[in-house]
Amino acid sequence: MPDLYNVTAAEAARRIRSGALSPSNLLASCLKRIDAAEPTLKAWVHLDRDAAARVAVQRDIEAREGRFVGPLHGVPVALKDIYDAAGLTTTSGAGAWAHRRPNADAVSVARLRAAGAVILGKVTTTAFALRDPTPTGNPWNPAHTPGGSSSGSGAAVGSRMVPLALGTQTVGSVLRPAAYCGVVGFKPTHGRIGATGVTPLAWSLDHVGVLCRSVEDAALALAIMAGHDAADPHSVSMPVDDYVSALGAPAAPRLGVLRPLLGKAEAANVAQIEATLEMLRKAGARVEEAPLAPSFEGIHAAGDMTVRAEAAAFHRELYAKNAADYPKHIGEAVKAGLGIGAVDYLAAQALRRRFRSEMGAIAARYDALVSPTATGPAPKGLESTGEPYFCAPWSSAGMPSISLPTGLAHDGLPFAVQLTGAPWAEARLLAAAAWCERVIDFKEAPRD
Repeated sequence: MPDLYNVTAAEAARRIRSGALSPSNLLASCLKRIDAAEPTLKAWVHLDRDAAARVAVQRDIEAREGRFVGPLHGVPVALKDIYDAAGLTTTSGAGAWAHRRPNADAVSVARLRAAGAVILGKVTTTAFALRDPTPTGNPWNPAHTPGGSSSGSGAAVGSRMVPLALGTQTVGSVLRPAAYCGVVGFKPTHGRIGATGVTPLAWSLDHVGVLCRSVEDAALALAIMAGHDAADPHSVSMPVDDYVSALGAPAAPRLGVLRPLLGKAEAANVAQIEATLEMLRKAGARVEEAPLAPSFEGIHAAGDMTVRAEAAAFHRELYAKNAADYPKHIGEAVKAGLGIGAVDYLAAQALRRRFRSEMGAIAARYDALVSPTATGPAPKGLESTGEPYFCAPWSSAGMPSISLPTGLAHDGLPFAVQLTGAPWAEARLLAAAAWCERVIDFKEAPRD
């Protein structure tokens, strides 16, 4: 039992279904791992031990009787603490004045429960999912940031406390923590998964995403959570592919390297990406240069303006009553957003639409576009959550992206690479990522 926490979500689900693993034993192993790692990493806000144990026992009984609730039957899942879960307080990483105790699950959480998942509790988030850091440490070196805003999600999955966690990405808050913590991070096309019951930062940019241990885990989670959410005006009713089956026998992909972006990363990170690309090329991938859209030049500014304006719209009343209590970064963003004019906001949206159209057409020529996930490995210190420059364009465009670990730096911290697909082409992107994952074959884990 001591090493059960090392299984991926998909492998755990298979072993439970075959009778080789019981949900209660898996949960016990995860809890033992949490007890060992949590005092150092500080990833959890609320660990719902008793409720999780009761659900795991029920899943044991159902499994013995051959009744499986769904594809995540008995698999523990952690929630970033901006997701509502019935009966658990949603703190949004802020003070008590901002806490809520919902009586209903977020749509994504409800779909995970319906698939048989065991909700283990809430993990840390930066305040209102912006940049004010958490006390959470990186599982590879606790003196380094795990990234943000999905800080606890990255640390919990990276340290093997739980095989899968929900995060959100408005700018770079799923893929960057995944990169820093040596795990897979995935966000689908904006609107693919409904965001009802998730505390918003900027609604036209907020993506439901997952941090997990494999591309298969990401595909499985997407298959469960994808689908129209009538209560979310940004949710889109689109056909949902069989994402897991798409991974079965992926062909060698055509990869478009966004060379100008590599020049913005640290030298060691660029060298690692180049070595990874050479490995993929030798294994059969078509590796080509891909252009950036002309509208790329303004996409970061447009995204920043959107975050500030939409955050201000959401926080206006709460900020008016509690401005002095707001942490630095979210407070400054709301204050700045309150001064943004309608014309400037609309101009930013027009540029975002143009970038999505131009970059989506480029991405459609490839199975995936290649760029860094972050400037380099996780920075030292917990005062910052890192630089989101490389993830921001794809969040602004609402395009699906995935981060894969590729190796370790000289100091033992993980490197990663980012793959991006055309809008609504998640199956194609995930298949390419699965092929790359098999070639890269990253199997390192943090040392205790």
